[in-house]
Amino acid sequence: MEQPFAITLNVDSSLANHTGSWRVERPQYVSLMPPCNNACPAGENIQNWLYIAEDGSYEQAWRALIVENPFPAIMGRVCYHPCQTACNRAQLDEAVGINSVERFLGDLAIEKGWKIEVNTPSSGFRVLIIGAGPTGLSAAYHLRRFGHDVTLRDAATAAGGMMRYGIPKYRLPREVLDAEVARIAEMGVRFQLGQHVENLQDAINEDFDAIFLAVGAQIGKRAYIPAGEAARILDAVNVLRDVEDGQPPLLGRRVVVYGGGNTAIDVARTAKRLGAEEAIIVYRRTREKAPADDGEIQEAIEEGVLMKWLSTVKHAEVGQLKIEKMALDENGFPQPTGEFEELEADSLVLALGQEVDLSLINNVTDLEVRDGVVQVNSLMMTGRAGVFAGGDMVPAERTVTTGIGHGKKAARNIDAWLRKTVYEKAQNPKIVEYEDLNPWYYSDAPHAVRPRLEGARRASTFDEVVQGLDESTALYEARRCMSCGNCFECDNCFGVCPDNAVIKLGVGKGFEFNLDYCKGCGICVTECPSGSIVMIPEKS
Repeated sequence: MEQPFAITLNVDSSLANHTGSWRVERPQYVSLMPPCNNACPAGENIQNWLYIAEDGSYEQAWRALIVENPFPAIMGRVCYHPCQTACNRAQLDEAVGINSVERFLGDLAIEKGWKIEVNTPSSGFRVLIIGAGPTGLSAAYHLRRFGHDVTLRDAATAAGGMMRYGIPKYRLPREVLDAEVARIAEMGVRFQLGQHVENLQDAINEDFDAIFLAVGAQIGKRAYIPAGEAARILDAVNVLRDVEDGQPPLLGRRVVVYGGGNTAIDVARTAKRLGAEEAIIVYRRTREKAPADDGEIQEAIEEGVLMKWLSTVKHAEVGQLKIEKMALDENGFPQPTGEFEELEADSLVLALGQEVDLSLINNVTDLEVRDGVVQVNSLMMTGRAGVFAGGDMVPAERTVTTGIGHGKKAARNIDAWLRKTVYEKAQNPKIVEYEDLNPWYYSDAPHAVRPRLEGARRASTFDEVVQGLDESTALYEARRCMSCGNCFECDNCFGVCPDNAVIKLGVGKGFEFNLDYCKGCGICVTECPSGSIVMIPEKS
């Protein structure tokens, strides 16, 4: 049947009477905020690029994605996907594998050699970015698209920051990182690598119109642990950096990692790959309270990493550690028990968090530092006019995704400041809840599972553990999106309207209501799968 049942009837009498005069409410098409979009620290329009990918328009979907985030192949591997945690589909069966589709698009772009062209006329402004990690790279990308001349300066000899020196190759292959960084260089961003900025004032004195501070947190925090003179105690950040530089430290056969974050997990898994027979994580709280991603913890366990929860390191000697067991008090906080055990260990690696080296700003006035980070205003500008800061340097969650979002936000504010305007972010619409949807129209469709290397192979190689989806599974996963709060032209409203009041405007153009005939019955709202139609009071 080409036409809905309603309009196969004789409509003469309906068309002869403007029955819309009965109405006290009218339907209205809306574009609301999907929860995935709202949860993304990088500010991606996830629902939009998934919708484009659903019909196989992969390059178009990729280009829609990189409007906000230039690193889909990287983020499809290292982002802990808060978007999926927020996904409404999780209440129906399982969350959409957004991260998997993002990786597919990013990998396809690398394979096909898709480029980013800068067509914006030159602004004539010059911007210096200090730090070539995710925040600095993101800012460089967006500033270049605004037409600015961008110089990216970093002490390391290769760009990427903690993406290169803090995330092991088995999570982020370097050819993927290099490919997406190279795309930034091809846009015309000038890279000055191996150049340590020791004094920000010297950079200020150069001929730049604005400066963005994006130095990553690459100094490991220390903790006082009584130790014998020969006890081997190392820092997690330095261990991972040395491995990246091809100079892995001698950790021994039995390695203990002290900490519960993602860096601790990465070091323990790396130790196994370097030949350690035992790698043990010691953490003072429970698994549920560990800051590490639970998926990373599970993969570590599968690879033979041992976990000692509710434990602290009290003393270190050559070949041995003294561990105190903890217990939760009535408020759920760990407390010492006075019960100890001995743990054999050739080395102890401290993974207790990272700090930013702020020595470069010591001689600059008007920059306020509080709790180890630089204070900025709502425009991400420091107390010094024209000097902005973001990423690990400012109060924020320290993740790659957050850093990428900071880079974008900073770029927009820097661009506005240079042009003597103020960037004003548009107000977000209402977030769509599961109750706003009509799940009856969505059949159960469990998410596609990304293949993984077998556990036995993981511990002996730095090959990538988590594999990507092929085209068929990526397409399937994209089509699982329920398009929360946004019309995807399913024709339900057109088909169920008893008054022939819904007008199709053509593919990609959506619908509109003929209010001469709409009686405001609300059937279209009830039967809209995605919650993209609402009833509003009729104007008096």
